[in-house]
Amino acid sequence: MTRTLDVTLAEIETLAVMALRAANVSQTNAAAVARSVAFAERDGQKLVGLSYLPYYCDHAACGKVDGQAVPRLTRPAPGVVTVDAATGFAHPAIELGMDPLVQVAQETGIAILSVANSYACGSLGYFTEELADHGLVAFMTANASPTIAPFGGRTPFFGTNPISFAAPRAGTAPLVIDQSSSVVAMVSVIKAHQRGDALPPGWALDRDGKPTTSSVEAMQGSLAAIGGYKGTGLALMVDLLSAGLSGSHFSHEASSFGDCDGGPPRTGQCIIAISPKRLGAGDFAQRNDDLLCAMTQEPGTRVPGAKRLTARSGNAQHITVDRDLWDLLHARADARV
Repeated sequence: MTRTLDVTLAEIETLAVMALRAANVSQTNAAAVARSVAFAERDGQKLVGLSYLPYYCDHAACGKVDGQAVPRLTRPAPGVVTVDAATGFAHPAIELGMDPLVQVAQETGIAILSVANSYACGSLGYFTEELADHGLVAFMTANASPTIAPFGGRTPFFGTNPISFAAPRAGTAPLVIDQSSSVVAMVSVIKAHQRGDALPPGWALDRDGKPTTSSVEAMQGSLAAIGGYKGTGLALMVDLLSAGLSGSHFSHEASSFGDCDGGPPRTGQCIIAISPKRLGAGDFAQRNDDLLCAMTQEPGTRVPGAKRLTARSGNAQHITVDRDLWDLLHARADARV
């Protein structure tokens, strides 16, 4: 039986900082990553919350990501913001570019932030929601190390390569769509393999490119893309936007996010911000609400991200976490020399 513990958002953020600092991550970088971890736990996205923190710590400790990196921002064109993460965490690099991205988008109507040579960025919705809170429509992509075989193939070539879209709403939290190009995250398959569990149909392919429910075979094969060839098309698009535009490693060139082999993955992120106001879109937030209201008139329908907002509401006072994981992270934090 799983042991649990109720903690506050502040306690999660504090522990995340302590664990990262113990893994040779600077205070500034640790704080940026910790904020995203706490956000994920608040919204019920546990796969990129505390359960992913040991990966962050291990990779910082072994040098897969440079915890002391200082990202560098440049402005090569009026509507363009670029940040070189310098093989560090994506979170502080993206945060560095957010204020100028917002400013340029609000002034000119559209702006792009391209982040190069970075590591995994966790939940993309964490960043796109922030832009929507500023009244902007946001689209974000991030490429990752290879876990998806191209349609008709059997060797992992694309990453889970997620996308996120966010748009402001009237009087409530923004609409946030956050999904990967794969049916499921690789972490879910890894956890099933560790437990010796079978996988639901449609999650993965074996080494011959055939559908499998065996977590053992899936670990030797690849994840299934959403919608077959449409999913690998989406993964390709994300690779070009994220790595192609930033000069970073494409997914098939990136080292794994799951181990310490191969050096820094040097992946990339791309964020596009659009101002409805500058486009003369009228009361865009209200029109968005009207659209979503019309969509959900049919029984059984729901707004994308509704489960996330329900979790956020339920976690307003405290968040239930795995006690064994909490104790493990405390042990890592306390081991700092």
